[in-house]
Amino acid sequence: MANHVIKNKIRQLRFEHEQMTQSALASSVGVTRQTILSLEACRYSPSLELAFRIAQVFQVPLEEIFKYSPD
Repeated sequence: MANHVIKNKIRQLRFEHEQMTQSALASSVGVTRQTILSLEACRYSPSLELAFRIAQVFQVPLEEIFKYSPD
C-alpha cells in the first residue's frame, strides 16, 4: 500500500503571524504542542475538524495550508 502524505505550511504561517509559537497555536486549536510539532514534521495528518480550526486561526482556506501529495 502506498504512503500518502498531507504536506502543510503551518510553520511558515506561524512565522508570518507575529512568530506565533507552537504552544500558542496548539492552545488556539485545542491540541498539544507535540501535535503541532508532529503536524509540521508531516508525521501526522490532522483530522478534518483540526484542519478547519487551524485554517480559522490563520484566516486562510484549507488549500492554502494543506496539500495532499501521494508519494
